[in-house]
Amino acid sequence: MQSNNTDGKYSYYEKGEGTPIIILHGLMGGLSNFDGVAEFFPENGYKVVIPELPIYTQSLLKTNVKAFAKWVKDFITHKGYQRVILLGNSLGGHIALYHTKMYPEKMLGLIITGSSGLYESAMGDSYPRRGDYDYIQKKAEAVFYDPAIATKEIVDEVYAVANDRIKLLKTLTIAKSAIRHNMAKDLPKMHVPTCIIWGKNDNVTPPEVAEEFHELLPNSDLFWIDKCGHAAMMEHPDEFNEIMNGWLKKKNFATVTTENTKA
Repeated sequence: MQSNNTDGKYSYYEKGEGTPIIILHGLMGGLSNFDGVAEFFPENGYKVVIPELPIYTQSLLKTNVKAFAKWVKDFITHKGYQRVILLGNSLGGHIALYHTKMYPEKMLGLIITGSSGLYESAMGDSYPRRGDYDYIQKKAEAVFYDPAIATKEIVDEVYAVANDRIKLLKTLTIAKSAIRHNMAKDLPKMHVPTCIIWGKNDNVTPPEVAEEFHELLPNSDLFWIDKCGHAAMMEHPDEFNEIMNGWLKKKNFATVTTENTKA
């Protein structure tokens, strides 16, 4: 999936009409990780928008969770939306959570999957250091329950990041920022409706992390996907969409018209 829009400093994929679902990808995940979501929800009354996060393009001072959350708020304002649904995986989930903490007035609902924000080693262990191709391949495969999901294209992408000095430095900077921005104390004060969808076999952010998110977030629902690792929307796209769509329907979010979500 490619960005099909460029407005000034923003590049993003956009499809459909209706209540906006803004998707935040993870550190090692591109827009294509959400192909299943991007195909399903525009057919079901939603506008899907996937911005390219400025993970490797902002200055080091702005390479942190809080700055990315502000960037998301600025993007929402730029698009003219009043309130949105945010969906984030891994680092994208952490940014979505931090955005919810800072700008609850912008939020209709929040969906997180394999999110960082509570579990510190999630940021350290899963991001590759420099290394040979086989090492990187094993790291990439460990993210999924089914290692075959880690295609050559995915491994090549991670390998390129791990062997680019500047990108590696920024990756490690983000990892440290994620540990600094632990959200355990913030979550009980966050009342935005939250859907937690988690792989039962996630090695990066294990199932107990999902349970802790559910316990700490006062307005949350927790759903499990079996035989599934860290990127549920990639490994089980149909099941992921079914859970997410059922939750959105229960909350009546599709009935929020585009006019209501415009600033």
